[in-house]
Parts: sequence; C-alpha cells; structure tokens
Amino acid sequence: MFKREEKNKKSENKKGILQSKWMFGIIAIILIAIFCVAMTPVTLQNDTFYTIKIGEQITKTGIDMQDHFSWHEDLEYTYPHWLYDLITYEIYSNFGMDGIYITTCILAAILGISLYMVNTKITKNQIISFILTVLVIYVLRDYIAARAQLVTFILFVWIIYSIEMFLKSRKIRYAVGLIVISTLIANLHVAVWPFIFVLFLPYIAEYILSILAEIVIYRKLKISILKLEISILTKLGKNVDKKVELEKELQDIIAKNQKVRIKREEDLKNPYKIKLTKNSNVKWLILVMVICAFTGLLTPLGDTPYTYLYKTMQGNTTQNINEHLPMTIVDETEALSAIVLILAILTFTKTKIKLSDLFMIGGLCYLMLASKRQITMFCIIGVLVVNKMICALIELYTKNGLERTFKWATTKLAYIVMIGIMLGLSYHFYEPKQNDKYIDASDYPVQACDYILENIDLTTARFYNEYNYGSYLIYRGIPVFIDSRADLYAPEFSGKKDDIFMDFINTSSIGTFYEDTFKKYDITHVITYKNSKVNMIITETKDPNYKKLYDDKYFVVYERLNV
Repeated sequence: MFKREEKNKKSENKKGILQSKWMFGIIAIILIAIFCVAMTPVTLQNDTFYTIKIGEQITKTGIDMQDHFSWHEDLEYTYPHWLYDLITYEIYSNFGMDGIYITTCILAAILGISLYMVNTKITKNQIISFILTVLVIYVLRDYIAARAQLVTFILFVWIIYSIEMFLKSRKIRYAVGLIVISTLIANLHVAVWPFIFVLFLPYIAEYILSILAEIVIYRKLKISILKLEISILTKLGKNVDKKVELEKELQDIIAKNQKVRIKREEDLKNPYKIKLTKNSNVKWLILVMVICAFTGLLTPLGDTPYTYLYKTMQGNTTQNINEHLPMTIVDETEALSAIVLILAILTFTKTKIKLSDLFMIGGLCYLMLASKRQITMFCIIGVLVVNKMICALIELYTKNGLERTFKWATTKLAYIVMIGIMLGLSYHFYEPKQNDKYIDASDYPVQACDYILENIDLTTARFYNEYNYGSYLIYRGIPVFIDSRADLYAPEFSGKKDDIFMDFINTSSIGTFYEDTFKKYDITHVITYKNSKVNMIITETKDPNYKKLYDDKYFVVYERLNV
C-alpha cells in the first residue's frame, strides 16, 4: 500500500517537473524571440543592397561568373552567396523592404531559439541556457543584419548539435544533417564553408591523442613487435630459447598493462582538470567529415568553395577591412569578460573540462583574436562550452543547487519577474529604433542618386565612389568604381592586373594623389562624402578641374573637367 502511494507520488512529481520544464521552455522561447526582434536593426547595411541586385541579376542571366554592376570591364565574380542573394531578391520583389526587415527579425529569432534549444538539449539546464542565450544575442547585436552570415550562424549552431548527438548515439540522421547543412552553407555563404571542418577538429584531436596515449601507456607498439618476432620464430622453428624469452617478456608487459589499466580507469573517472575520453564514434565522424568535403561540388560555382578562402587570404582585402582586423581586446569588454570567466573557472575551482571542449574554446579564442569578426563564432559555438562549465561548477559546489533554482524559477513570481525584465530590456533596445528608416540618408547618397539619375548620362559616365555606399549606387542602378564586394576588386578574383581595391584604399587615405588614380581609370565624375579627405583637398585648393554639380548635408557630386 505504502509502496504504491510512494510510486504514485514519484510519478506525480515527475509529471509536475515535466510540465514545469515545458512551461519554462515555452515562456523562454517567446521572450527570446521578442528580445531578438528588438535587437534587429531597422536600417539596412550596405551588403543588403547589392544582394538584392545580384539576386535580380541571377534571375535574368543565371550564374555566369561575371560582374554586371561595375563600369570596370570583364571583372570575374564568384557569386559567393548566390542562393541567399536569390532568396533575398524574391522576398524583396514580393514584399519590398518590409519583407527584408521582417525576414531578418524572423532569422534573428530563429538564431536565438536555436541557441537556447541546443544548449538546453546538450547541458539539460534551461535556466543557464536562457541567460547565456540572451547574453549572446546582446553581444551579436551588431552582426544581426540582412546578410548571409545570419543564416549561417543558425546553421553552425545546429552543426555543433549534430556533431555532439552523433558522437553520443551514432544515429544516421545526425550524419545526414551534417551533410545537408554543409551543402546549404556551400551555396548560401561559401566564404565560411571551410569553417565547418574546423569544428570537427577538436573532437578528432581528442580521439587521436587518446589513441596515442594508449599506445604509449600500454606499450602497444612494443607488444606488436614482440608478437611479430614470436610469430616469425614459430614459423621458422628456430631459436626456441629466444622465443620463450620473448613470450615471457610479452606476458610481463600484458600483466603490467592490466595493473596500469585499472589505475588509469580510476584516474580517468576523476581527472585533475582535463577529461580525456576515447569515443569510438569519432572514426565515423571522420568519415562524415570526408563526405562533407565533397559537398563543395554540389554548387554551380565550380571550385570556388575550395579556393575562395585561400584567394582571400592571399590578397590585401582582409588587412584593410575593419571587421577582418585583429581584435583589440581592451575594446571588447564582452569578449574579455568571457575569457576571464573561463580562466577563473578552470584556475580557481575544481571544475573539469573535456579535452575536445578545451581545444574548441582555445581555437575559437585564437580565431577571435586574429580577426574581430570571429567573435561571432566564439559566442555561438563557445557558449556551449561555457554552459557546460557553469553547470559543472554549480553541481560541484552545491547540493541540488540546479534543482532548487529551477523550482524557484518556475514559480509565478519568478515568471512575472523574468517576463518583466525581458520585456523591459526589449523595449529599451527597440525604442531608439522606432523612427529609423530602412535607408539612412547620412550613410547613403539618397538625394545625390536622385540627381545623378535625372541629370547625368550613365552610359558614358565613370564615377569614382567610396566603398561604404557603392552597393547603394548599385541598388539605384548606377555603375560603380568599387563597392563592399571587396574580393571582386582584388586581382586574386577579378582576373585583372590592377588592384582596384588597393587603388581605392590609397586614394581615399591620400596615400596616392587622387588625380593620379582618376587619370588611370578615366574618371568622369566623383561622388564622395563631404567630410572625405578627397573632398576636403578639392575644396581647400579650389581645384579648377572639378565642377561641383550637387551637394547636400552629407554628399557632394563633381564633374571632372579635361578628362
């Protein structure tokens, strides 16, 4: 009787906990989605403009590997995110800028929800996963935009989930998921496709080191040699004494290995700091990685997935674009705080870390320091490692700490507090953007383009423009000197001897006299920021070779005389 009542009570408790988890999960997902929408900027970034036009061009001419938007002749273009461009154009053509903004909000929400779900599934802790997800979205606020990277952020989250689940269960659906995601990234954003394989490496490295450790510790190489020698002597039927001696040596090693194995198994259960495990499923993961390497062929881009990153690293573009430059860590408070937190947990507590996780977080730190844009990968992928460490820390130093916290977090008062805080934060970040427009006239020459289209013959004009708003000129149908497709203008991609990108960099910084560059490219018109160095020199020197055709608060248009 008492046993039945106790069993019923346990069943009810289990059911109650399950219901609490469902309720917390639903509320967390809704709040994360609202927060992500609030963090989504209204004003479009420059890449979105050329994305729309390239998508439109694909619908007309297909992927012909040629540029259609610069007045430079016969530039080769690799269409590095052709599928995203095409999808973006279809959304724009049917729903306009509203459609692009709403899509970006939806993708941001999917990213946040994906981070929460994957962290929860792997660490089994909803509260820490919720808090860390909100923090990650906050750190990524400047990277939430209508760009291909937002889609690939989501896919990278699910790559980690698929790898972790495959290693745990070796179920085929996770392997298929990895192959499908690899194919999608190769078509959506080929520049980051090689990064997929970086994510496999920590798991493979741990597996290889575990094998090497066994070879050394258990003297497997020595055992193999002894067995070979004994086998040879047996076949030859000679040196019986030598054979007996070798067999005795072999038995001694095997006996010692048994003792070492018992001791090592005890040590592995409770390592000092780093947990080294040998997961036999990794060898199948390696096979999946090899298959994924061939998905680069499943694109209309030829060998671009295999050559794009190499060509980019060979050129000068990454050394002159702000987001590609090395991180100045004192300027990145969030990244510095995360690194300090990780080091503090590992140094001052008894918390242990898997070797693969240590490799992962160490590699991500290196990439982030080498290129500030990789803070995105540090956040998206590294948050999972941090989550594991925090959960391990709480379990180590508290008794039923996580269970008690969860019980408190699922009370009505806790829900009211959580909802109030999240809605307050969401409004705080959304409120300044209420009156923002999709196109900021201080960043993009809206009125200047109106003037150009009404008064200048674009069939003969050759405009010099600047990098940051070149894509908007493309959007308005004005052929450009340069735009934010930086690689297009580098000789590694363009197929030209001239380095158009570096000519722009040198001209805009006055490292090269602007008139020399304009002569080289037969420039007929100039559109530039009013506060640009080129305009300041033309204005201060009253250069007679430049006739001002138009100016407003932010931009000025010149005609170059005596061309």
